[in-house]
Amino acid sequence: MQQDVIVVGAGFAGLYAIYRFRKLGLNVRVLEAGSDVGGTWYWNRYPGARCDVPSVEYSFGFSPELEQEWRWPEVFSAQPDILNYAQHIAERFDLYPHIQFNTRVTAVDYDESQNLWHISTDTQETFSAQFCVMATGCLSVPNKPEINGQDDFTGQTLHTGLWPKDPVDLSGKRVGVIGTGSSGVQAIPELAQQADELYVLQRSPVFTVPANRKAMRAEVEQVFKENYRVIRELQQKNPGGVSNFRPSQAKATTAPTKSEPRLIRNLSADERRARLRQYGLNDLLTYRDVYTDIEANNIANNLFADEIRNLVKDPETAEGLIPRGYGIGCKRQVLDRDYYDTFNRDNVTLIDLREDPIETITETGIRTSKQSIDLDVIVYATGFDAMTGALTKANITGRGGLKLTEKWQYGPQAFLGLQIAGFPNLFTVTGPGSPSVLCNMLIAIEQHIDWIGDCMIYLRSNNISGIEAREEAELEWIEHVNEVAQGTMYTTPSCNSWYLGANIPGKPRIFMPYVGGYPRYKQRCDDAAASGYRDFALF
Repeated sequence: MQQDVIVVGAGFAGLYAIYRFRKLGLNVRVLEAGSDVGGTWYWNRYPGARCDVPSVEYSFGFSPELEQEWRWPEVFSAQPDILNYAQHIAERFDLYPHIQFNTRVTAVDYDESQNLWHISTDTQETFSAQFCVMATGCLSVPNKPEINGQDDFTGQTLHTGLWPKDPVDLSGKRVGVIGTGSSGVQAIPELAQQADELYVLQRSPVFTVPANRKAMRAEVEQVFKENYRVIRELQQKNPGGVSNFRPSQAKATTAPTKSEPRLIRNLSADERRARLRQYGLNDLLTYRDVYTDIEANNIANNLFADEIRNLVKDPETAEGLIPRGYGIGCKRQVLDRDYYDTFNRDNVTLIDLREDPIETITETGIRTSKQSIDLDVIVYATGFDAMTGALTKANITGRGGLKLTEKWQYGPQAFLGLQIAGFPNLFTVTGPGSPSVLCNMLIAIEQHIDWIGDCMIYLRSNNISGIEAREEAELEWIEHVNEVAQGTMYTTPSCNSWYLGANIPGKPRIFMPYVGGYPRYKQRCDDAAASGYRDFALF
């Protein structure tokens, strides 16, 4: 079964790939392991799952009609609403006929003699195409750490990244949550309201701040809809692909004056505390020097710790929730709803694994070094094998039998997060070396799919059968990715984040996303195309 393009994954990247490639006259087929579209938002159905980008910004810009007709119920929308958005796109643009669901890719092999990619699946089918696009997402392979005795537990086991479609009834049950990353922080307040008892087993406390919990007001949404072209332009100029547009800007008769960057070191101790009382923990994220200056970062970290002590009534619990050993900006910023207040509930207990580590999981619960906890349900909120997990698990083999796992044994190598030397005509969407998770993902996805589509048409228009990143360009780009990350909190010696793969045992430690900002990155991609793809080998 031969196509022009095989796309792996029917998340937002896969959906836009169908729309874009089809318009370019390409025959496209999408293979999806799930039973519907949505990707991350299909699998992550856990209570409290929510986007950390404003809804009107976490949206596609390719269709003005789509922008005007879709209504977001909240400023920061929840998983069901984002999944509805994905399904609406698939229906509105007639994308479903191009997708084969319940089909997991088991191998992706390059046939050099035919210049074709052969994609094998668990349905025993094989698909072939000149081009293969891995739209597998950055957060799509759940991480479940190996814990002694985990198969002995006779109760219910859940993972936030593989939450059941059917409602889970936790009423009257004793629930243990392992992990306090983004998914854990979002789920814990919701689980606490449902469970009879909730035990939070925390290895590393996080820096989390309250999310905007407002419903979307019709008049505010209308202002955004009237200014979407301005918003899209501002997104293209913003390092994180977010416009930061405010309704008040639409009424302004003059352009806003550019203010000096706010620096926490320029404020007195009293001024810092006053701002924290007025604006809450979110204020600590607004100072530019917090992300690049160790002293400024320490000031913010100490203020954060003091505020947790104010928010959490039990002093011992408060101390357990304070991040130590790394600073604000090391990890992806977490947004929460009532997270710290949840630990003031009588039915919630924090287990600090730094002081009381898990020894084993038993038939009836979890035994730590100091206690045994009887549980009916264990929830793993242990995150993902981020950015590369889905690619390395796809069994990709390139030119000369080179396996991607072999090429990446010391860390991922890719040029612009788009192509990999040794793997002709294979493209990755928001791959390692691109802004990806440090950016508004839908803006990054549109830019990547547009670039890939234009590249494929360039090849066909010029009777070129293949394209492959040059290894020297790949290595130069990796060096640049690491260079721009230096001097930020992301790469301080104390920072062990999933950006580095630090949450996966045995995974090489290399900083994967591009910190230089979306506009700078996009310009580099545009330059690569405008030069006639001189960073690539064409054949």
